[in-house]
Amino acid sequence: MKASIIITTRNRKDELRTAVASALRQTGDVEVIVVDDGSTDGSAEMVRAEFPQALLERSPTSLGCVQQRNRAAKVASGDILISIDDDAEFSAPSIVEETMALFSQPQIGGVAIPYMEPRKNTLIRQLAPDVDGIWVTDSFIGTAHAVRRDLFLLLGGYRGDFIHQGEEQDFCMRLMDRGYVIRLGTSAPIFHFESSNRDTRRMDFYGTRNNILFVWLNVPRRYLLVHLVATTLNGLRMTRNLFARWRGMLMGYLDCLRHWRARRPVSREVYGLSRRLKKGPPLPIDAVAKILGEGLLSRSAG
Repeated sequence: MKASIIITTRNRKDELRTAVASALRQTGDVEVIVVDDGSTDGSAEMVRAEFPQALLERSPTSLGCVQQRNRAAKVASGDILISIDDDAEFSAPSIVEETMALFSQPQIGGVAIPYMEPRKNTLIRQLAPDVDGIWVTDSFIGTAHAVRRDLFLLLGGYRGDFIHQGEEQDFCMRLMDRGYVIRLGTSAPIFHFESSNRDTRRMDFYGTRNNILFVWLNVPRRYLLVHLVATTLNGLRMTRNLFARWRGMLMGYLDCLRHWRARRPVSREVYGLSRRLKKGPPLPIDAVAKILGEGLLSRSAG
């Protein structure tokens, strides 16, 4: 199998240089795709000059990382899409090759690659409890994941209306509803350095807005009201960028009306499993098959 490493970027030239260099050091059959989301700091010119091996896609204006990852998936030639942020770095050259080997069963639609945020602590997240079993989780983070390209395109990629923040949770919920699971990784971690050039107001606006939109689009009717209320209260408890969060909440409810006909709730079994995985520890794939019932997890093999 071939891997396509996708790096979306906007105005982080120096950090991007480190990310691309680490991607090009990966072993195995790998291509590197850099998608420049309308940068004005010379990022595209740097990639052309210093990394001619990388495929560069550039937008003259910013479309957001969600749209750009969808764009990269369409031009990619790999069987597996590997995503890292422009402020991240592969800590070892074997991470992609080891991650590819984890797509060992047809039910595995994606892998949550281990990652660490060295500027915060030494905790390694998205790491399987052991290397022998297949451990299932509810979602992955954008800066450290792998997904089968055919499934990504089949599901229409990430919902473009999410723009920024929260698209991964929505995608993974839809993926699970098709009979696939997200597996925890076992490789060395990706280092995510969290750039100082981060617009927290934008993140909090879209994070709050997209949490509400996610509920509307995916949650079964039986649980919809309770989940909406809980999501709203959780948003109100946050104190950072309060005005941005209030705006995001209002826009989220307005977008629920705008996406009235786009609502496609997942099954109650998938919803319950997703909530259990989000709140609790990962589960072995055999336990997941029992929870979902006969046939649902096996649909992916057909």
